[in-house]
Amino acid sequence: QVQLVESGGGLVQPGGSLRLSCAASGNISSINLITWYRQAPGNQRELVASITSGRSTTYAGSVKGRFTISRDNAKNTVYLQMNSLKPDDTAVYYCHAVLSTDWRRGPYPYWGQGTQVTVSS
Repeated sequence: QVQLVESGGGLVQPGGSLRLSCAASGNISSINLITWYRQAPGNQRELVASITSGRSTTYAGSVKGRFTISRDNAKNTVYLQMNSLKPDDTAVYYCHAVLSTDWRRGPYPYWGQGTQVTVSS
């Protein structure tokens, strides 16, 4: 059984920083893609950043230059370093992974449970 666990969320003042972690565990053969999404109350879920197995990255325009996504393949863990945080960054942040549990099968998507990030003075 595959599990994605997010951590690192919390309360921070505007201009502050947080680092989120997404740890994948279970019967994992390979992780093709990991993406951070976020969802604020009343809003749709939006893509924040993603990283491929080859460490190719993409960012939403609203976070580019402030957020950095990275991965530790040996630990099956992805990080989201968030700097210069703004109140608009307040949301539940979700980790999404496209991965394979069996090399004979195609990849399949999985979601984490989310971690709350609150940016407020």
